[in-house]
Amino acid sequence: MNKPVMLVVDDDPQVLAAVRRDLRTKYREHYTVVGASSGEEAVATVRELKARGDALALVLTDQRMPGLQGAEVLARTREIYPAAKRVLLTAYSDMSAAIKAINEAHIDYYLTKPWDPPEEKLFPVVDDLLDTWHATHRPEKSGLRLVGHQWSPRSHEIKDFLSSNLIPFRWLEVMLNADGKALVESAGIASDELPALFFEDGSVMRDPHPREVAARLGRSLDMASKLYDLVIVGAGPGGLAGAVYGASEGLKTLLLDRHAPGGQAGSSSRIENYLGFPTGVSGADLTRRAVTQAERLGAEFLVPLEVCGVTLDGGYKRVALSDGREIVTRALMAATGMAYREHPADGIQTFTGAGVYYGAATTEAPAFTGKKVFVIGGGNSAGQGAMYLSRYAAEVHIVVRRPTLADTMSAYLIEQIAKTKNITLRPCTELERVEGGEHVERVTLRSVTESQSLVEEADAVFVFIGTSPRSDWLPAGVLRDTKGFVLSGRELMADERFARVWKEHRMPLLLETSTPGIFAAGDVRAGAMNRVAAAVGEGSMVVRFVHEYLAMA
Repeated sequence: MNKPVMLVVDDDPQVLAAVRRDLRTKYREHYTVVGASSGEEAVATVRELKARGDALALVLTDQRMPGLQGAEVLARTREIYPAAKRVLLTAYSDMSAAIKAINEAHIDYYLTKPWDPPEEKLFPVVDDLLDTWHATHRPEKSGLRLVGHQWSPRSHEIKDFLSSNLIPFRWLEVMLNADGKALVESAGIASDELPALFFEDGSVMRDPHPREVAARLGRSLDMASKLYDLVIVGAGPGGLAGAVYGASEGLKTLLLDRHAPGGQAGSSSRIENYLGFPTGVSGADLTRRAVTQAERLGAEFLVPLEVCGVTLDGGYKRVALSDGREIVTRALMAATGMAYREHPADGIQTFTGAGVYYGAATTEAPAFTGKKVFVIGGGNSAGQGAMYLSRYAAEVHIVVRRPTLADTMSAYLIEQIAKTKNITLRPCTELERVEGGEHVERVTLRSVTESQSLVEEADAVFVFIGTSPRSDWLPAGVLRDTKGFVLSGRELMADERFARVWKEHRMPLLLETSTPGIFAAGDVRAGAMNRVAAAVGEGSMVVRFVHEYLAMA
């Protein structure tokens, strides 16, 4: 297979030669660096690369050029190679063009001229973008391949597990893809043995469980220690932040998750209000960076492992796993976040995984290219999911009970949705029924103001409705509010039950629960702000309080 391509575009021959020289000096061993002297030539080159089946890793283009300007070049290349990283090269006077390119062409980065020395101003940016590209790049003809039925809940489960855990793979729908059908027939796999995972060494897994897949991919589920300073349950933004800070500050730290790192934020296609990422960052990219950082600093991370209970043994917490094993820790952080609540519409349970998906927009979106899909919910997750689905689906309908999105969604997302032609907002409306044969074919929508119902054709329903906290695994002594959110700090002391359960000669620490040494961070905590930055802040703060608790114990 040919090396991945890095494309440089500039109408100034001297600048073009200089950028190509710098990139070749650093990357020629693993990449082919090609140049184009105009926007039109660049688009033609990209089309030629696609026809040859070559991989395009990065496009770096000047903004001010005759004919097609840089932002338009990046927008056109995005249509052909959606995963390729896009960098705009601007002069200081072109900052308005860079901002416009971020909003309209969804570029990944912009650089200003001059970029000397490249070791400080060019290579670190390119290194980071290439790392991200490699994490999501799926080779056309090699690598891990998953074969199954589009409407199979088991296929969806494995797809979602691989995608959520940032494992590159190629999805082959057995009924529509000739390569997938040939693989199944050559391996003698029966229909009831799907989904099947094909590895590069020729081995096959038939209808595997996610834990079996993790083990086969070399992801150990064995603990390295018998006793930990801090065990974190839940690898969303709060849990990941706790793992980074816990490990960096010398605590023996173990991070567990029942499914995959990232939580709900990890499935977001684009987070645009997180500090330090002016062009936005995908939940998967943010998660990948955080996991790498935590493991580099010494934290252990095991997935998928489900915690089913906690018992107290003096100052120790015994964490029970669903596979029968037990972990002992001195302090515990609950960062399990929330789960999407099951929608009450008639028929929806029948089609879960077969056209009805809870979250999972980034996993399933390509399967609905040119189709009509419905997004149920009006929060940020729903808005981000709708924007991602709009890249593929012909029609995306956002169904909300409220008259507007203003009370539940960030302004930047509302503005983007309003500008996206194939997204339609359906206010004052709720999903009443889901129908079909083997998969979703129709939905019934009901007006909440006029009590009128309307039946429409539908190919998929993506549910992002109100969530419930994952707190049922915690011991009974951990106080929760009426909705199941964990009480901590000031909220805990204001509860009338506090005096009956808290027997320490001190007040609870800020994020400590009613059980000493058990802390809560992120969306599982009562009173939490449902934002990525807030969860990261709380997860980081818990580590300081863990140190205080351990010093007192």
